Amino acid sequence: MISKKIKFSDISKYLKKKGFVIKKDVKAKNLGKDFNSLSKTLLSSLIIISIFFITPIFKKFFEEKSLYSKDFENNSKNKFEKVLDNVNANKLPKVDEGLSEKYLFEDVLQFEDLPNDVVRLSANTIQQLFKDTNYNLKDVRIKKLVKPVSLSLLPQEMKLIENTKKRKELFIQIILPLIIKENNYIKLDRIRLFSILNKNKNTNAEKNWLGKKFKQYGVVNQDLSTLKIRMDEIPVSMAIAQAAKETGWGTSRFAQEGNALFGQWTWSGDGIKPAGAEDDSTHKVMKFKVLQASVKAYQRNLNTHSSYKKFRSARADFRDKKKPLDSLILSSYLDKYAETGKEYVKILQQIINQNDLIDFDDAKLLPSNMELESLI
Repeated sequence: MISKKIKFSDISKYLKKKGFVIKKDVKAKNLGKDFNSLSKTLLSSLIIISIFFITPIFKKFFEEKSLYSKDFENNSKNKFEKVLDNVNANKLPKVDEGLSEKYLFEDVLQFEDLPNDVVRLSANTIQQLFKDTNYNLKDVRIKKLVKPVSLSLLPQEMKLIENTKKRKELFIQIILPLIIKENNYIKLDRIRLFSILNKNKNTNAEKNWLGKKFKQYGVVNQDLSTLKIRMDEIPVSMAIAQAAKETGWGTSRFAQEGNALFGQWTWSGDGIKPAGAEDDSTHKVMKFKVLQASVKAYQRNLNTHSSYKKFRSARADFRDKKKPLDSLILSSYLDKYAETGKEYVKILQQIINQNDLIDFDDAKLLPSNMELESLI
């Protein structure tokens, strides 16, 4: 360390400030020399003492600081790991878990109470009906409006329509209003559900309605989050693609004899046994009295069965991000719908793309009553 040399003039100025008078004489010069020597000695002593006194303090300070930083880092890591462990150990109740099947298809079974005199129209009659009501897919793709034509049965002549394009168009025209109609019912239910969720207190009628919907969607423990995820629409293009795949565009025996548009299996209910099934096989393809029941059962199946939980989770993610449902993405989660798995998904996506089915995703059903008019 380099010490600054103290001049006599500096001392003189200091002493003058304190009221002392310094005269420049020989004695003063000698005194200055003595004082200068003394001040150097004192200053050097102070510096040495300070070094010995301060050094241990600084050393201890830096050591403590280093230890504190290390300890803080370790403790932070340990605390963070403990938090993660607690989160993993005490997870929040899982959403979309469990299924009560008792009342799952109760509203679907109500279609069985319809009169038995359901009329099956011929393909020519249906085509003329569509023509008379100006219902064609070209206009739907542009205007996004669908005529509320609700047919109960497919025409038997579907196989006889040799022109593939015309057969596909007729099939889409028949099932499109049915799919949108079921989605509309779900839309109305979701509107009511969110209205209830936004209230601090609910009426008995609203509580009873919630109880009914918990049963309808097989929700256990009355979990509202699960109901919110399950009670949602199925993309129109995806539903059309699945119906086309499962029925060969309306030509399969299951579609013709049992109004089964989506090839759903049953082990206990009424159904049609597949021709190629083994003798000891117990499963059948579900049959329905009308096409509308098949659509409702299909939507309920995707909205509740554990095999399609990832599909519902992906759909909920679209909702959270306020994005429209993307059938090409959502269909990728249907690999468990058929034994062919990923190959089944690939075929669905090809059907959607090759037939421009996404054009129908935002189509609206012209209202047949005031309640549905609010959805246009």
